[in-house]
Parts: sequence; C-alpha cells; structure tokens
Amino acid sequence: MFKIDNTIMLLIDVQGQLAQLMHEKEKMFKSLGTLIQGMKILEVPILWMEQIPKNLGPTTKAVSKYLIEEEPIEKFSFSCCGNPEFMEKFKKTGRTQVLLTGIETHICVFQTGYDLIKQGCQVQVVADCVSSRTKENKEIGIKRIVQSGGQVTCVEMAFFELLRAAKGDKFKQIIKLIK
Repeated sequence: MFKIDNTIMLLIDVQGQLAQLMHEKEKMFKSLGTLIQGMKILEVPILWMEQIPKNLGPTTKAVSKYLIEEEPIEKFSFSCCGNPEFMEKFKKTGRTQVLLTGIETHICVFQTGYDLIKQGCQVQVVADCVSSRTKENKEIGIKRIVQSGGQVTCVEMAFFELLRAAKGDKFKQIIKLIK
C-alpha cells in the first residue's frame, strides 16, 4: 500500500501536438487535472517532465494550468531516470513510491517505470492518467510495467489508498474533486 508521506507523482511529457494524438485524450486530460489537484490537497510532491519542449512544445494547457507552482524538467532520454536533474530532484524527495502518469505509456512511461522499479521503487501506473496514440500500445505499456514488478491504479483508487479513512478536511476536499 502506498503511503501519503512516501509517495510522489510523476507527470511525463503531456505536450504539444503529440498530446492531441493520444487515445481518449480528453478523458486523460480531465483525470490528470483531478489527480494533480488531489496531490496538492494531499501535499504529495509532483515532478513534471517535458521531452525536448522546443521540438514537442509545452505541456498541454488543460494540464499545465494546475501546475503554477511547479517548473517542468526538460529531458532528452525516454526514461526520466536518464536525466540527471530528474534523478537529483527525485532522490532529494526521499520518496520511493511513484504514481506514474503521462505519455506515451509504451515508451517514456514504461521505460521510466522499469528503471524506477529496478532502483527499488514501488511503482503504480495510473491507468486513467496515461495514454498512447493507440489503445493497444497503452495496454501493452501498462502490461509491461506490471510484468516488471509495478502495479496498476486509477485516480480514485490512488486517492483512497493514500487517505486510508473517510474522515478529515482532506477527505472532504478530495470528495468534492471526484464528484
């Protein structure tokens, strides 16, 4: 089980024209917005990655509008773990439970998940917050993460796993988000 004080959210490459080509993109953008807002309520850190933004463009406004306090980290490697700035910021958090989100599931999300698992992290891919250009590639990416030792979750499941109980102000705020 993931714990609120050991979890981090990782947002990978939801950018430019590529983001517009994703399978069920609008559902993914909406789910990402909900997850990001919930992570802020729960005070779970978010690391935000962009793949070569000068080529792919910035993160989609539907998602980036929730990230005003964060700055994206530029990367060239498919795996976020191939980026020294990411690794430094990730290690600085001291957290080892990672909620993986972003695109494309079968490339950057998978490779990052695989590398984090190999480094001893617990990884959950948030199924409603990832996508690929095709449904099949999304499913293959999720399957490979699971085969590598990761798990699958969804926005609501992640929230309630972190909350543990139906009480308190944070619970009330999360309920408003998902209704």
